[in-house]
Amino acid sequence: MDQQTVAAVAERWPTEIRLSGDKRSLIVAFEDGGRFTLPAEYLRVSSPSAEVQGHSPAERKVIGGKREVAILNVEPVGNYAVKLTFDDMHDTGLFGWGYLYDLGREYRNRWATYLSELEERGLSRDPAVRPAKKPTGNPTETSGGGSCGTGCGCH
Repeated sequence: MDQQTVAAVAERWPTEIRLSGDKRSLIVAFEDGGRFTLPAEYLRVSSPSAEVQGHSPAERKVIGGKREVAILNVEPVGNYAVKLTFDDMHDTGLFGWGYLYDLGREYRNRWATYLSELEERGLSRDPAVRPAKKPTGNPTETSGGGSCGTGCGCH
């Protein structure tokens, strides 16, 4: 990055960061007038965490199944970022002001790329639906549930 780019990124200060009532989007406004409504799914699959981004561009993961994800918590981190906790318990990415701004400004292109990558990999935005477990005849197992579903025999 050149000095001018670094200065521009450093000057991006949010004036509002607000979680929508349904917890499905984050509204972010900046001093320069930029205002973005960022869907929770988009933020989750774009998380700056090593879990999603890896430790190099070659390690970046395409994550499906997050259409219904919600944001449980927005926590400030110093004066440079927020930590988002999603209802799938992912909470390791720090969303810096510059990154949030870029996610908003580049939403259309990034989202189209994500959808293409899902299709290329045969993934879906919808959460995986596990088939109902068939009773095995084991007297401790009932068709009404009660098991954790892993087959460990905990119930």
